[in-house]
Amino acid sequence: MVQFHGKLKALFNSRWLVFVCAMWIQSFAGIGYLFGSISPVIKSTMGYNQRQVAILGVAKDWGDAVGFVAGSLSEVLPTWGLLSIGAALNFLGYGFLWLIVSQRLPAFPLWVLCICIFVGTNGETFFNTAALISCVQNFPKSRGPVVGILKGYAGLSGAIITQIYAMINSPNESSLLFMIAVGPSMVVIALMFIVRPVGGHRQVRPADNSSFLFTYSVCLVLAAYLLGVLILEDALNLSQSLITLFAVILIILILLPIIIPIILVFFSEPTPSVQESLLLEAQREEDGKSEQDKTEVILSEVEDEKSPEVDSLPASERQKRIAQLQAKLFQAAADGAVRVKRRKGPRRGEDFTLTQALIKADFWLIVVSLLLAAGSGLTIIDNLGQITQSLGYTDSSIYVSMISIWNFLGRVGGGYFSEIIVRDFAYPRPVAMAVVQVIMAIGLFYYALGLPGQIYVTTVLVGLGYGAHWAVLPAAASELFGLKSFGALYNFLTMANPAGSLIFSEVIASGIYDHYAKEQAALRHRDSASMLIKPLRDDDSLSCVGTVCYSITCGILSGLCIVAAALSLIVVYRTRRVYTQLYGSRG
Repeated sequence: MVQFHGKLKALFNSRWLVFVCAMWIQSFAGIGYLFGSISPVIKSTMGYNQRQVAILGVAKDWGDAVGFVAGSLSEVLPTWGLLSIGAALNFLGYGFLWLIVSQRLPAFPLWVLCICIFVGTNGETFFNTAALISCVQNFPKSRGPVVGILKGYAGLSGAIITQIYAMINSPNESSLLFMIAVGPSMVVIALMFIVRPVGGHRQVRPADNSSFLFTYSVCLVLAAYLLGVLILEDALNLSQSLITLFAVILIILILLPIIIPIILVFFSEPTPSVQESLLLEAQREEDGKSEQDKTEVILSEVEDEKSPEVDSLPASERQKRIAQLQAKLFQAAADGAVRVKRRKGPRRGEDFTLTQALIKADFWLIVVSLLLAAGSGLTIIDNLGQITQSLGYTDSSIYVSMISIWNFLGRVGGGYFSEIIVRDFAYPRPVAMAVVQVIMAIGLFYYALGLPGQIYVTTVLVGLGYGAHWAVLPAAASELFGLKSFGALYNFLTMANPAGSLIFSEVIASGIYDHYAKEQAALRHRDSASMLIKPLRDDDSLSCVGTVCYSITCGILSGLCIVAAALSLIVVYRTRRVYTQLYGSRG
């Protein structure tokens, strides 16, 4: 009995249990992806026009992006505190919205609904911050896969919640809002004391590689299963019992990764005491080094005196050479030959505050690169309904679901391949950003040329590229600017996403679409029986047909993605030494 109690305690403190529970939270954290499902209900119930619904969408986007409050509180509150605040915001925002839409409260002005949806969606930033900070700290040597998997599950949450809601089969359409208000909050409250940092650096095991491989396999099966279910539901009229069965299988697939911590704790051999003591000793040495680095006097002459071939040496030999050079310079300083200078602020690879990061060129290069590329991808995602309609497709839901699946695969795959780039070749992680930005540029340019199958090619490549950003970028930010203020840094970076969409979607895409829509409407009036051009009013419903509606937009966005890739390569050039120090040289 005592041994079983010890096993339960070990399970509760397992970093893999924390990771799996964070995956479950993220499975219900992507509330913003459900806006396309709830907006028709809000529009019909409240009597809104499309412009008013678009205003609600903007409020949702900013609620999903303004996470500096969550990032700032992450430095002073425990993880359960962040999760409880997020659950409260989610419940209050969407709960009040449900009361209004279901007409249990009197009708309120549009700005009240905007505040509700902003507050409710802002709870997602607390969920993301708590999950990412906990797991990145627990898996400091596997940041790419961890971030990719967590962000991937967040991207799939819209499809997951939709399938569970379909199983309930509520006749009241507004009940989806009630489920959004209650469901994620219940999941978070149930798991908020498990998701936390647990000293993951002391739990490194040889089985980690196979555990990640199993997790990736579950992710691929889950994505394929959801895509298959969506296609079946679109093509066939399925019975309610079959829909319920599909939802039950989906829940089983989501719960399946719990096998990993159970096997590691209850069925694997315990770590020998000698190996455990070595791990603890190594960690104490690392802690001692980090404390020493904080108070160490930095000689500005070291970088000037160091020969270029030192960087290509193994880590131990490189540190030995640098230590010898520092000793010589200290002696020279004691003799008055050189002047010792104290370093001002951290260097890349150490812990930055948000204020310190904001004065670094590398940080702003990443922000602008993200704004250009991720903003372009979000523009396509937000306008995918109009894009498919302009090409003559009557049902856009299948393509919206497809780009969500590829978005998920991009996040999971981006984390995996960026880790290979770093681990096997010691290249800076932003190399992966440049690669996926070029992939997005190819997909957008393919659409601009009007080639056959353009909607499929663009959906796949843009979905993959956009999703990969949210696996690569947080991991790169944590490596370059540290983990101390990771929450604040990550949430500041996410603000580039809606900022880019606001510029590219509202200004470029909408402007070009309306221009061609008015031209086509004028041609239709000219060809009418009266042969007179009827003046168009501002409130006329305009629609554009053909590739021309978005071809110029895609061409512009393709060029912006190329510029983003160039900025990412500049970051690669500037940070290559940091990654050499972190992961060693493979040259």
